[in-house]
Amino acid sequence: MVLINIIALLLFVTCMVTVLYSLVFSIAGHFYQIKKYDNKNQFKKIAVFMPAYKEDEVILNTAKHALLQNYPSHRYDVFVIADSLQDQTLLELKKLPIQLFPVSFDKSTKSKSINAAFNQITSHYDLAVILDADNIMHIDFLDQINAAAVSGCYAIQGHRMAKNKNTRYAILDAISEEVNNHIMRKGQIALGLSSSVIGSGMAFSYLYLKQVMSEIDAVGGFDKELEMTLIDDNHQIVYLEDAIVLDEKVQKSEVFVNQRTRWVAAQMVYLKKYWMRGIYNLLMGRIDYANKVMHYALVPKVILLGVLFFMFGINLIIPSMQPGPYLWIALVITYSMAYAIAIPSNFWNKDMLQAIISLPKTIWVMCKAMFNMKGANKQFIHTPHTAHFEKTTF
Repeated sequence: MVLINIIALLLFVTCMVTVLYSLVFSIAGHFYQIKKYDNKNQFKKIAVFMPAYKEDEVILNTAKHALLQNYPSHRYDVFVIADSLQDQTLLELKKLPIQLFPVSFDKSTKSKSINAAFNQITSHYDLAVILDADNIMHIDFLDQINAAAVSGCYAIQGHRMAKNKNTRYAILDAISEEVNNHIMRKGQIALGLSSSVIGSGMAFSYLYLKQVMSEIDAVGGFDKELEMTLIDDNHQIVYLEDAIVLDEKVQKSEVFVNQRTRWVAAQMVYLKKYWMRGIYNLLMGRIDYANKVMHYALVPKVILLGVLFFMFGINLIIPSMQPGPYLWIALVITYSMAYAIAIPSNFWNKDMLQAIISLPKTIWVMCKAMFNMKGANKQFIHTPHTAHFEKTTF
């Protein structure tokens, strides 16, 4: 029983760290202030990268939307990196005023596609924007990015938000996205730290990104490698709340689980890779770097909820087990508070309540998937998208 109590205590401390971290930055997120930048009548040359792996249903309309920016058309170019697209899709894309780079790999990854584009581009650009094939930029997205870059921002994460909320899983995904925006971006900035990047809707110095990406060949989580390199090079990552990119949210449980499994696998890989450097940088006073490594040590949201309720139930069955059930339920309440104050007010409706009802099933399926996670970060897992939500206007 002593050994069980020690294991339970270690698990409690691990969960408590994640809960308290989430609460602190959730509160801090409410002190985030939107910063307005002036472009000083300067328009940087921008390259917009759209890696598209088997995205025939969405890429055509996404590319068309990308050409509608309120930004001088001669100051930005759209590059579609077409990996395994159908011939008909390629023919339609060729009709658009974009740059099309068909590619093929034995094992496809987003980083390989981006590097392939860099290797083929000969023109000069100041900024590189990375989008997913389903992303729709708000009409002033590039204006916002440009103004921040002109003002000296080197790495920028835009505000990625849900394109659709048509199923319970899409709503859960949309809520998770906004909670992350609040805690991992607004909260971080409010406390003087760098924003986290998401993998799309982000912009960087073109030459810097080209150099860094040439050294990245990650199967999953290339944005984490990029993020750590930026912080290690003392570049702060800013967050632009008003630079909006719509992102399609997953609609089915199996897609939701596959996506999260891939993310958790990448998180574990990068925790293993960076934890010692994180401790070293913490001792050296480099809080921003140590904080980013800390993100990899946080228990993933869905798994954390499952662990908290499971341990609460076990403690009710075995009252002598320590820590007791009251401490576990206290973590549940605290974590729920951290989440609740991070969710935007427009989500609080009956649809959200119905989505919450599906949480127990999601938690159960997700926790089961963790036992089959071996190798999840060694192969590219494609998240399918649909054209059903592509007719987007602002």
